[in-house]
Amino acid sequence: MKKFKEIFKSSEMRLAERNLVQINKLEPEISKLTDQELQQKTNEFKARLQNGETTEDLRVEVFAVCREATKRILGKRPYDVQMLGGILLDLGSVAEMKTGEGKTITSIAPVYLNALEGKGAIVSTVNEYLSERDAQEMGQVFNFLGLSVGLNKAQMSPENKRAAYAADITYSVHAEMGFDYLRDNMVSNMSEKVQRGLHFCLIDEVDSILIDEAKTPLIISGGEGEDTQLYFAADQFVRILNEDDYVIDDESKAINLTNSGIEKANKFYKINSLYDIENSEIVHRIANSLRAHKIMKNNVEYIVRDGKIELVDAFTGRIMDGRSYSEGLQQALQAKEMVEIEPETKTLATITYQNFFRMFDKLCGMTGTGKTEEQEFIDIYNMRVNVVPTNLPIARIDEPDAIYATASAKWKAVVEKIEELYKKKQPVLVGTAQIEDSEIVHEMLSKKGIPHQVLNAKQNAAEAEIIAKAGEVGAVTIATNMAGRGTDIKLAKEALELGGLYVLGTDKAEARRIDNQLKGRSGRQGDVGTSKFFLSLEDQLMKRFSSYESFQEAYRNSGDKEITNKNLNFGFNHAQKKIEGFNYDSRKSVLNYDDVIRQQRDLIYSQRDLILLTEDASFIVERMIKFSIKSITNNEEYKLHNGSFDYQSLVNFLNKNIGEVIKYQFSLDEVKMIHEQDLPEYISKKIIELYEIWKENAQINYDAEHINEQLRHIILKILDDKWQNHINIMDKLRSNTNLVQYAQKNPYQTYTEEGTRKFEAMLENIAYDVMLSVFRSSIGRKTNITKEMKSDPIFIQLSRTYTFIPTLTYEENEQQLIELYKTVKRRIEELEKPKE
Repeated sequence: MKKFKEIFKSSEMRLAERNLVQINKLEPEISKLTDQELQQKTNEFKARLQNGETTEDLRVEVFAVCREATKRILGKRPYDVQMLGGILLDLGSVAEMKTGEGKTITSIAPVYLNALEGKGAIVSTVNEYLSERDAQEMGQVFNFLGLSVGLNKAQMSPENKRAAYAADITYSVHAEMGFDYLRDNMVSNMSEKVQRGLHFCLIDEVDSILIDEAKTPLIISGGEGEDTQLYFAADQFVRILNEDDYVIDDESKAINLTNSGIEKANKFYKINSLYDIENSEIVHRIANSLRAHKIMKNNVEYIVRDGKIELVDAFTGRIMDGRSYSEGLQQALQAKEMVEIEPETKTLATITYQNFFRMFDKLCGMTGTGKTEEQEFIDIYNMRVNVVPTNLPIARIDEPDAIYATASAKWKAVVEKIEELYKKKQPVLVGTAQIEDSEIVHEMLSKKGIPHQVLNAKQNAAEAEIIAKAGEVGAVTIATNMAGRGTDIKLAKEALELGGLYVLGTDKAEARRIDNQLKGRSGRQGDVGTSKFFLSLEDQLMKRFSSYESFQEAYRNSGDKEITNKNLNFGFNHAQKKIEGFNYDSRKSVLNYDDVIRQQRDLIYSQRDLILLTEDASFIVERMIKFSIKSITNNEEYKLHNGSFDYQSLVNFLNKNIGEVIKYQFSLDEVKMIHEQDLPEYISKKIIELYEIWKENAQINYDAEHINEQLRHIILKILDDKWQNHINIMDKLRSNTNLVQYAQKNPYQTYTEEGTRKFEAMLENIAYDVMLSVFRSSIGRKTNITKEMKSDPIFIQLSRTYTFIPTLTYEENEQQLIELYKTVKRRIEELEKPKE
């Protein structure tokens, strides 16, 4: 059997095992080093990297040094399995390590090794409590070895964030890293950026971040969007619908109007055809309101607290502070729950976790449950999942599922089992899928007088404390899926003698690994324990399974008895795999759509950096003039049916839209002399000649640095405004792609083609607006204001208080200011003259 298993080991695991043997051989030698000699290894390793060696060349010795440093500083010698996990992380894998196996210590060596390159190593965590805890504890080892450690948190000042990212190793919550990246690409000066590149990232609880949160994009919003009346109207419409006016696909949770629903919409909104393209906004609002009313449930996907809609993480049960649904769904929920409808905000910047983390040069992650999602990790992140053996054999017993016909029978059995365990004082952790379920168990236990703790999204402030005590003798803890990832449940000796922690699941999750996470709360580090799931044919998972009704019919007379049928167990497992597949397809779809805008975002962000870094913004302006004129002259409108070129229309456009700004009028005779293929070069050259005069005037008035800064400001302002507008156009385009299905078109293909056209049009508009804005700006205007005047405090004061007269031109107002200055100056000089 051992030889058979060896055949199926990954190449990473084989290499990791060979490295481990070498590390163990080095241990006696490294252990003889003094503290000072051990610390000097860091400079030695850095020098070797600078001399051409790679992190792979150093890996064995680095890991041996980290093991010894960890033993001396933390008093814990990393186990072989922890070293093995660390090697797999350095190889760019996902290391699956069971609960309690010490993933945090596993991370030390790979993080230290990759930080030696001097480009920054980031450890991503799921919350700030874990970031702070790990930075403080693991930081002791890193500091001993001479590396600095930074902690990045929300609400920190840009200066403190910059210092955190400048450290050799940075601990940060995953969301904050993504927001920092977006904010860095909105700055007006390169020195305002806080990140210093995306080199190496180790993600703790990697499945939670890269899988569970993959469908939720990071969004920076601002400004007000649509009128709230649109949401109110859709809400009122959905409230008058009957069940036959819409249809819900239980498997995909998609919801659509039926023909009768469409007819009602036409009458309600007084329109001819709901699905005409001009009604796309109405369709979008109705779709959101339908989802809010008919699919989303209070105390499941969200809670209402203090007149606000607060989102609940479906996989952790935690409140997602500061997060809201986008594209109007948040407003639809607010209308449903009759709380204040906040105006929909405008998206200023957005990115998915998938595309953010894929930008790192090197990515790896740790989790207790990742193998079931290996194909997704490979397909999207090019990371294999390697299962690291446990240090001690798993002693937990996973009992077969208990299945009942009805939910009431299940809850009765659950409470009876809890009562049985409580009487013998064995600690029990009850895992529920949603807040409603935890409150059902809470009420039933209260009636029986069984003391217990409840942990759900409504009271998660004392999460770590409640979970930590769940292993005490006689403890009964009810928790949603937030059952304390990152917090150990440590068992008292008496609790172990009673059979350890009993994990009682009350529902199967949409993913097997979520169930495995719950099971993994018991049996840590070789402890005894038990897990068992109590299920019913009325559970949501079975309702989404195609054979649900036939199973219900077959067992409707089962009463409160447990049903024993292998087909039912297969049904639950099959339903789970089916939904896992659907969710994977959904995440892949999100990525496919985001990849379209990712390419556009990458181009815009790289152009931003070029603008921020350039010492000659004038060169960029000239390029934009050429690009804009080429776009204008290539316009199909000027190509006549007979194959000739419409010079008259081009001249009319140039003189009407550009000529007044650049103070030059093109004549038809002048332009007709140029072949249409040479028109872009000729017209661009003329405009650039005028731009050269503009620059000469600017140089009279201002120094080169000021001119460059002003040009950069003009370009960035236009680029940012156009890009932010484009993001919102793309959001609406994606929302409306479902309409094209009615025309038998591929929604993704339509989105890609239309999105590309809109992006190209945006680039043309940026160049055109930059060209005109530069000529309109005052810094390049010919002026009679001298440098001496500008430096005179009298003129400075007057220019601040002078009110421009709207009926006068800029030049006339300027002359008025100069005359006023001369008068005031002369008067002051007269007053200062000594009297004879």
